[in-house]
Amino acid sequence: MDGRSEFLCGVVEGFYGRPWSMEQRKVLFQWMQRWELNTYLYGPKDDLKHRLLWREVYSPEEEGQLRTLIVESEKRGLRFVYSLSPGQDIVFSSACDLSLLKRKLRQVSKLGCQAFAILFDDIDHSLCQADSQAFSSFAHAQVSVANEIYRFLGEPPVFLFCPTEYCGSLCSPSVSKSPYLMTVGEDLLPNISIIWTGSKVISRELSVEGLSEVQSVLQRPPLVWDNLHANDYDSRRLFLGPFKGRYPQLATQLRGLLLNPNCEFEANYIPLHTLGTWYRTGREEKKGKKRGEGGRRGRSSCQKSGTLESENCHPTTREGRPKPPREPPQGDSPPPSSPEGEEGVRRGEKEGRSEGGDGEEREKKLHNNQFQQGPGQPRSPGGVLCVGKAPLSESQIRLLVGLHYLPHEHGPSAQRLLQDLTWLKEHCHLVSANDKKGPPQKAEEWRGRAAGFLGVCEEIAALHSSVVSGVSKAVLYDLYPYVWDLRNTALVAKAFICWLGCGTTTGAELLGVESEPWVFKGGVSGELQMLLPIGSNSELFSHPPPLFPTSRLYNIRPYHNKDKAELYCMVRQLQQGAQGSPNSSPAHPDLIGDRCLGPCLALCPEYSMVLEDELGVCGCVLGVVDVRSFAKRCQTCWMPAMRDKYPPRTGHANSQEVLQQMEEDQGEYPDSLLYHFPSQLRLDALPDLVDISVTRCLLTALLTALKANGSHGVFCEMQPTDRMRLDFLTKLGFLEIIRGEARHREGVVLGRLL
Repeated sequence: MDGRSEFLCGVVEGFYGRPWSMEQRKVLFQWMQRWELNTYLYGPKDDLKHRLLWREVYSPEEEGQLRTLIVESEKRGLRFVYSLSPGQDIVFSSACDLSLLKRKLRQVSKLGCQAFAILFDDIDHSLCQADSQAFSSFAHAQVSVANEIYRFLGEPPVFLFCPTEYCGSLCSPSVSKSPYLMTVGEDLLPNISIIWTGSKVISRELSVEGLSEVQSVLQRPPLVWDNLHANDYDSRRLFLGPFKGRYPQLATQLRGLLLNPNCEFEANYIPLHTLGTWYRTGREEKKGKKRGEGGRRGRSSCQKSGTLESENCHPTTREGRPKPPREPPQGDSPPPSSPEGEEGVRRGEKEGRSEGGDGEEREKKLHNNQFQQGPGQPRSPGGVLCVGKAPLSESQIRLLVGLHYLPHEHGPSAQRLLQDLTWLKEHCHLVSANDKKGPPQKAEEWRGRAAGFLGVCEEIAALHSSVVSGVSKAVLYDLYPYVWDLRNTALVAKAFICWLGCGTTTGAELLGVESEPWVFKGGVSGELQMLLPIGSNSELFSHPPPLFPTSRLYNIRPYHNKDKAELYCMVRQLQQGAQGSPNSSPAHPDLIGDRCLGPCLALCPEYSMVLEDELGVCGCVLGVVDVRSFAKRCQTCWMPAMRDKYPPRTGHANSQEVLQQMEEDQGEYPDSLLYHFPSQLRLDALPDLVDISVTRCLLTALLTALKANGSHGVFCEMQPTDRMRLDFLTKLGFLEIIRGEARHREGVVLGRLL
């Protein structure tokens, strides 16, 4: 088919960030062939010789890689489009720059490439002095170069031009009145196709009216560069949802549509699969109309009104038939880049609400997994997709996709999570310390909804563990930062709801930061964060993931009395490890615990949080909301009890020494410190924590509780030799205060405003 009449549908590798590897592109070509897509546009922004160093020709090794890609794409029946972005520093009137541009494209043409694109997106509108003298406008300069290059290449059947005003929101003053677009439409040679992204850079929908307007101005059907799944603008967001919001009938208004997807290659399986469904649907409807059938018969229920709906839009079979709505995706084999059969890791999992429906019992043991099930592979009992030895359950796939859905909407799991957290916050008075006389049924409603919210948080933790230990390495590296980030936010949110359920809140700061949807970054994780009282403090939530992912399950919850023995044992172990030998008398094994943790656990347990893993308690953070009143209670209640517990007649010098230290611990902090930082905390964690981020979550959970009950600042005191703890807290926004503020002469005080 002549490229001038063929509808171009496929993928554009045009994102900012690390380009895909050669092997990933070959896998992409396999996917595209399988799903009947026909065009691949090469244009990664961070390929230096595509954009920054566009004047430089490719080395022999680079030529070989490009030639391989071109040959591979042709073998798969795909059109390979090579693009160049010279707009940042090109001098349009320079014969030298024009010669270098031709040299570069001639080199690529000799490698077998027959389709090209010249891109002028994301650049400044201004012209240098030489260009201002040579051209009447910025648009005239771009059109002049594009036309000359097009003729130089022999007027290839596919030649694309990306304007600087490439969407409605960038047009000045509007699409229909933009002098820039008018010049491009009038002066650009008619067989050059013009790239367009829609009304926005990332358009929620593409409308017939909007496309008709731009088609009228450009005097040709535009080619849509679709950023629906692009995530290079937010390092905390990933989009695994289906291609939707574009009617298949729009193909009659377009030259083509190329999807610019996630930077992470393995995240694009569902988006590209459903793009193929959209393309095939449009073609079949067009054929049906020509036959007078009025459209495609037996149309998929997931394509209502031409839109791929979220709930039922799963991959189709190779023949294009959709799967039943509640069945797991089975239409294609696993992504070819995902090796199978890796060794599994057993993990126990608590019951919770599954994505497949309330009350379903989740799988008791999770093993290594893949995204898809190959044709003819058996299903294991319990609804698990069998891929090698390592499945993800259907509910986990739905949960994963629902939590990382699309830029302008969340999947069902994410919607439920955000709605529940919002409702639980707004109605926390039903279980608060100030509303003990409320209707019991209302409190039960709150606790029931809280149980559902906690169940989803537990599912997120289990999903994180499954992704780490189950999926292929390629999928793990691509998805892990996002699953890890959401796991951490869910840990904090879960601890916050558990704390609210204890009835200790006074409701002082529960509304968090008011914000319209989509105005802050982070997707579901960011929205959960902003619903927390401490949510505006981004440094508590945004950190790089650990280099060595761990599948260990963690939980953060309020302190219970039964935890005391484990916590005392933990701090005794930490103390002995720090000093290299036991320092407590065998007759008084609680001595260290009584000094370090005892006052907080006895007098303000509502501000004590516990970190636990599958083996038990592995960390804790203790807080005091009002240090002044706490110090008075220690003097009147705690110290007398300690003097009775460790009387002088016992004859244990070590006990008396620690008791004396307890007395010194009750010294007063200066008013200058407590005015800005009225609250205090102590953080302890075992050294074998592989993922240090859970310690950050533990601390954040306490800060959330303190903020919710009105504290505006918190401090902690430690030894200056404890460099690891000092560095940890500094990264979380704690600043060192004048050392004279410490009670102990050698101590250091770090403070943080809330």
